[in-house]
Amino acid sequence: MFLRELRDPVTHLGGAGKAVAERLARLGIWSVADLLLHFPRTWDDRSEWTGFVEAARGGGRAHTEATVVAQEWFGYGRMKTLKLIVEDATGRASLPCFNRAFLEKALPVGSRVVVTGTFKLRYKELQASSFEVERLDEGSAPKSGLLPVYPATEGLAQGTIRKLVARAMTEYGKRVEDELPEEIRARRGLLHKRQALAGMHAPASEAEREKGRETLAYEELFWFQLAVAQRGERRKETAIERRPHQGSLRSRLVARLPWKLTGDQIHVVEEIVADLKCPRPMARLLQGDVGSGKTLVAFLAALEAIEGGGQVALMAPTELLARQHAETAARLLEPLGLRLGFLSGNIDDAARPPLLAALAAGEVDLVLGTQALFSDTVQYRSLSLAIVDEQHRFGVLQRIALSRKGPMPDLLMMTATPIPRTLALTVFGDLSVSTIREMPPGRKPIVTHLAMDEHEARVYDFVRKRLEAGERAYFVYPLIGESSKLELKNAEGMAERLAKEIFPEFTVGLIHSRLKEDLKREAMASFKRGATRVLVATSVVEVGVDVPEATVMVIEHAERFGLAALHQLRGRVGRSDAQSWCFLVYSDKLTEEGKARLKAMLGTPDGFVLAEEDLRIRGPGELSGTAQSGALAFTVADPIRDLALLEKARSDAFALVATDPALLSAASHPLREVLARANPFSEGAAGAV
Repeated sequence: MFLRELRDPVTHLGGAGKAVAERLARLGIWSVADLLLHFPRTWDDRSEWTGFVEAARGGGRAHTEATVVAQEWFGYGRMKTLKLIVEDATGRASLPCFNRAFLEKALPVGSRVVVTGTFKLRYKELQASSFEVERLDEGSAPKSGLLPVYPATEGLAQGTIRKLVARAMTEYGKRVEDELPEEIRARRGLLHKRQALAGMHAPASEAEREKGRETLAYEELFWFQLAVAQRGERRKETAIERRPHQGSLRSRLVARLPWKLTGDQIHVVEEIVADLKCPRPMARLLQGDVGSGKTLVAFLAALEAIEGGGQVALMAPTELLARQHAETAARLLEPLGLRLGFLSGNIDDAARPPLLAALAAGEVDLVLGTQALFSDTVQYRSLSLAIVDEQHRFGVLQRIALSRKGPMPDLLMMTATPIPRTLALTVFGDLSVSTIREMPPGRKPIVTHLAMDEHEARVYDFVRKRLEAGERAYFVYPLIGESSKLELKNAEGMAERLAKEIFPEFTVGLIHSRLKEDLKREAMASFKRGATRVLVATSVVEVGVDVPEATVMVIEHAERFGLAALHQLRGRVGRSDAQSWCFLVYSDKLTEEGKARLKAMLGTPDGFVLAEEDLRIRGPGELSGTAQSGALAFTVADPIRDLALLEKARSDAFALVATDPALLSAASHPLREVLARANPFSEGAAGAV
């Protein structure tokens, strides 16, 4: 029986009564399968026994068998706290049981217990305020070796979880069948699923624990890669009839540009055009650092698709960015005779029906907008290319919805947050990847400075000089308004202060997500034309805002922003041949993670390097839109640590799909049935575009 079919309620296990079951439910554990998949967060090596007195002398940890000899209480009222007096072969110690009054009944006087903790001499007695204590059943011997330490919750002791897991393994473990193909398991030297579970929950050695973890990690990665391989093969099986053309629209646009394409842009356009002439749907990821010219490449791709007789939809994550793309498209593409449209949730009721009718009739060549482009009411006559800008801000299901607006449209996803290799092999493993590293000629590196908030006056003085030279500046804050919980500067308050106290001679504007769209457009337009010289904002300006005259970016409370956001915000300046600066202003309440982010920003302007560092610091779950889709909800596997394992799983999964076509189509194929049961990822992830 496959593990995920063990749906018996956890209450079928002895010791899992109503109260325990309610506490297990807080951890997401309702069934026996849930319990067996509730893996330890760490393992405590308890192979060596050390008594209370020996531990105190050595300043280390005690791990000893003892007896509860007394129970005492100290404090008054709500602060009244239980204290257990325990004694082992070396002496006595006390265990102040803060927030653990339930131990009074669980560990009566005379109980045999195993105590683990760090003991120090306090108030003339040995104490350990942080400890683990487990009662021994009559006649039982204490456990030694590697002891699992599980994610727990209030009122649920480690000992209780261990006993329940042990009972589940004893009563149900023999019914767990292997889910991986036998040939792959044998070739990779992996354990049977039962052995792997035992290696995680009750390892006899460090080597056994690691082998169990490796097996379960490989299994997770394999099922995910199998889903990635399947969606790639489905695209290959879809045939598209392409209409021959000369690419004259692209040539005309390039001829009209006042600058030359970079070598990387030319190469990437050639890759995309080759895809768009192939009789199979394109699935390509275009990654390039901030300001590298991805939007122009997207427009050239759109022209290729339109000249081939299709429609194109370009989706951006915010209306601000979508409108900026629409303005650029109007300037560059309308002179070529293209029919453009714009659609967002804020288009008024009078304008919407004619636009929807034009899209359905094929009277719009390129429509730009937000996620409104894939709403149910939007129909296309012949959508042949879907372009998703800043794809990491969309969930997988949103991207699928847009792709389904045509029979099987070509897909071009763009990101200014470069995708680390580990994520490229997971979420985007079936996509071709194009990369723009070369920046437009004449751009100067942005000078980045770190500044403590107590030195902000120097930053203001520097900004004033740049404003007096005719340049413009951004000030970005983590909050819109004042917070009763966080003592942080906010955009609304600082906009008023900057306008009245610091830069009274210059016009200060404000933009944030709570403003109505027309006010956002007005604030940005004023900043672009120079009527506003200082723009105060939140991270709403993080993506796509392009004002070449802005040369200074000041990010206050920089430690509160993620590394990708910091890099994107810094990229709002340095968009001309003028020198630009970025000031990261931080408080003295820096976490180690915050320090790492700021040091990385100071150390390199390279978005590809920063992407790898961001993945290392934060892990994969929040990157590339996967947190919205559940696509990287790994339980055991870590794509960073397990990169070698990931590559093996990917190789095996892709080879299996390539050699067994029935896996894609036969509803009764045994591995399809296993995949449906065993794949730990969302349905959206398995069918993601």
